[in-house]
Amino acid sequence: MALDQALVDAARDQLDRRWPADEDGGAAAVRLADGRVLTSVGLDNLNMSVTLCHETGALIQAYTLDIAVTATVCLCRDRERGSVLVLPPCGICQERLALWGPGVEAAVPDDSAPGGWRAVTLAGLNPHYWGTAFTADGAWPTRAAHSS
Repeated sequence: MALDQALVDAARDQLDRRWPADEDGGAAAVRLADGRVLTSVGLDNLNMSVTLCHETGALIQAYTLDIAVTATVCLCRDRERGSVLVLPPCGICQERLALWGPGVEAAVPDDSAPGGWRAVTLAGLNPHYWGTAFTADGAWPTRAAHSS
């Protein structure tokens, strides 16, 4: 299943449930191969080194369920601009998503697209993925290879 507005809306609903409109915050939503949608938020903590990306909870839950992630979106409220931003997955989250292969779709900002976002595959975000250096044929590593 592809990334769509319903997935973006699920992340926005989670953001609005967790943080009032006058507070900064963020949320993420992932779609699983079976169609389910999981949402999560990052931890707020005085010690910034223990906080997590907004996607982390949903990705760990997907891994716990042993169901592949097919799409992801992360949102962040920017009170200064008075808007909600679509955030591409950071490098760490790209590495987490790599477990499910190069075809995972991620939302990236795009002001020319409806809703201000578009879908890009993980391979499109990271065409020179380091893990391919460790495969015999230069292909994206399998989930088994990632987990070993």
